[in-house]
Amino acid sequence: MNKYLSECGVASRRKSEELIKESRISINGRVITDFAYEVSADNDDVKLDGEKIRPEKKVYYLLNKPKGFITSTADEKGRRTVLHLINTDKTIFPVGRLDYDTTGVLLLTNDGDFANSITHPSRKIIREYVAGLDKELTKEHRERLIKGIVLDRRKSFFKKIYFPKKKNYKLVAIEVEEGRNHFVKRMFNALGYEVRSLERIRFGDFTVGKLQIGKSRKLSYTEIQNYLRS
Repeated sequence: MNKYLSECGVASRRKSEELIKESRISINGRVITDFAYEVSADNDDVKLDGEKIRPEKKVYYLLNKPKGFITSTADEKGRRTVLHLINTDKTIFPVGRLDYDTTGVLLLTNDGDFANSITHPSRKIIREYVAGLDKELTKEHRERLIKGIVLDRRKSFFKKIYFPKKKNYKLVAIEVEEGRNHFVKRMFNALGYEVRSLERIRFGDFTVGKLQIGKSRKLSYTEIQNYLRS
């Protein structure tokens, strides 16, 4: 059933399992909590929170996320979400997340399989960020972040570190394969640095390019197929 829900653009397969556990899915008027239930698109009446859902045409968006937006489909505190920035009639959701005050590359889609694929640890997707620190990054700490430090009781490291502007050691670009929450900020925090700004400039093959902050563009079929073949 979670596969059907992801095809409807409700959420990724993993998130769909949470909806099923929470008894928010009904089929033909009966709440279903069995993940293995096989949905018949032709015969079953499937609803989420009482609203009928059905498979949609797959769409993919790349957003240059600004500060001040929650990476979610809804927020209990009433804050604006990234969905407010996308003009579409499809039921889309963000792929992964960026913090409230983090900017840059964010993908949104209604394709749960694609979302699972691109965020699965086995893909080792490179995420590239530019961090503005409160003080200069020392050579010693740069080497430690590359070799690895202990975070969450396991060895954690940046795959690459470089300085995008000459002699500006407060502005640091990093590449990581990690998707843990607040990973970049917590790595720097562990060595006594405060991250004052953070922008994701690349997620796998996807970059913002010339896309202005707060703007989005629809990804082409070719772009998605190229990713899936990589």
